[in-house]
Amino acid sequence: MKQAVMTEPGKIEFREVNVPEPGENQVQLKIKKIGVCGSDVHVNHGKHPYTSYPVVQGHEVSAEVTKLGPGVKEYQEGDRVTVQPQVVCGSCFPCQNGMYHVCEELKVMGFQTTGMASDYFVVDADRLTRLPEGLSHDEGAMVEPLAVAVHAVRRVRELGGKNVLVIGGGPIGNLVAQTAKAFGAGEVAVSELSAVRLNMAEEVGLKTINSKEEDLKDGITRHFGDRKADVIFECVGSSYTVAQAIEMARKGSTVVVVGVVSALTEVNMGFVQDHELTVMGTAMYQSGDFDNAVELIQAGKVQLTPLITDHVSFEAYEDAYALIDNEKDRVMKVIIDMETSN
Repeated sequence: MKQAVMTEPGKIEFREVNVPEPGENQVQLKIKKIGVCGSDVHVNHGKHPYTSYPVVQGHEVSAEVTKLGPGVKEYQEGDRVTVQPQVVCGSCFPCQNGMYHVCEELKVMGFQTTGMASDYFVVDADRLTRLPEGLSHDEGAMVEPLAVAVHAVRRVRELGGKNVLVIGGGPIGNLVAQTAKAFGAGEVAVSELSAVRLNMAEEVGLKTINSKEEDLKDGITRHFGDRKADVIFECVGSSYTVAQAIEMARKGSTVVVVGVVSALTEVNMGFVQDHELTVMGTAMYQSGDFDNAVELIQAGKVQLTPLITDHVSFEAYEDAYALIDNEKDRVMKVIIDMETSN
C-alpha cells in the first residue's frame, strides 16, 4: 500500500509498505478522506514545536472498517467511522482523573506518532467514532475539527443567552462560532480580516465584523451594545490576537484561547485582575465531544460542506499545502481524496 511520508519540511515521499494487520481489540481501516489543518501546515513549514521528521501525517479522517482483530465486537466490516487520534498512557494523573485528553505522555497521530496518511491503517477499536448513515465521508473527515470546537465551547458553563465574540474566521473559528450558536448562545459574531472568510461565516448564518475596515470595539458595540461580549474565543493563535481578546473583554468576561499559540505572549495581568476576567485554555477533545459533534451534524445545527473549498488527490498531497500557502485568503478546508489510490 502507499504511505505518504513527510521526510523534511515541505517534502512528501510516497513509500510502498505492507498493509497492517489488526491485533487484539484493533481494527483495520481503509482511509477514505483526510483533512488538512493548521497544525499540519505548521509541520509542513517546519514550525511545529513537537513534531520531528520523518513523519506520517493525517489525523482528520473518515474511513471504512475492513478487518476486525480478535475481541472486537462493537464494529463490523463496512462500518463507516472516524478516529480520535490521541495516544495516551492511561496511568498519569490526568488519565486517572477523567482528563486523558491532556495526558502527561500525550502523543497525537500525525505529529508525535504515525498518522493515517496511507491506504490502510490499524487502530484500537476504542479510538473510533461511528459515522451514521447520511453523513458523507467529507463530513466524516471534519468531525475531528468540529470536536475541537465542541470541547472549546463546552469549557464555558451556562453559555445560554450570552454574547459571544470569535476572533478568527478560519475553519476552527467558524466551527466554534457555529457550535456556540447551536449550544444556545445569544448573539454570535466573528471578527476576521478576510472577505472570503467573512462571507463564509455569513453563509452559515453568523454575524460578522470586518476588522480590516471597522474598529473591533465599534463592531462589538454594534452587535452587542453596551453589554459587549460575555465570552471571547481566540481562534487565531497569535500573540497579537490573544492580547486583543483580553483588551476587548469587558469586566467579568471569559476569554478562551483556542488557537495554538507557539510564541511566548505577554498578558496584561493587571487588566485581567482589575476586570476580574476568566482566561482559560482548551486542548483537543474527548470521546463525548466526538459524539456531540456527530449529533450537531445530524441535527443540521452545524454546516460543514460550505467550509470545504478544495479537494486534492492522495498522490498530489503536496499540492494541498501549496493551495493553503498561495491562496490562504480563499482556502478554508482542503480534503485529501484517497479513492484514486489502491
